Amino acid sequence: MMQPVTAKELEYLADSLSNEDLLLKQNAVMAASATNGVLRQAAAHMIQTHQQHTQMLLQAITQHQHMAPTQPQQ
Repeated sequence: MMQPVTAKELEYLADSLSNEDLLLKQNAVMAASATNGVLRQAAAHMIQTHQQHTQMLLQAITQHQHMAPTQPQQ
């Protein structure tokens, strides 16, 4: 049986999503501005990788969503 995630784990997931978003944006800038085809290709690959990471993190949150308390915790 799956255990609900802790507040600390939720913070970690939120931080991870934020980090993945930043890495996506940085690689998008590199892909758009690189004049070297190899660099553009590497950035495009990294964008795809970070999109996959984001999807995995969102899936983890979604799987635990039904266990979240419906009332604010004190």
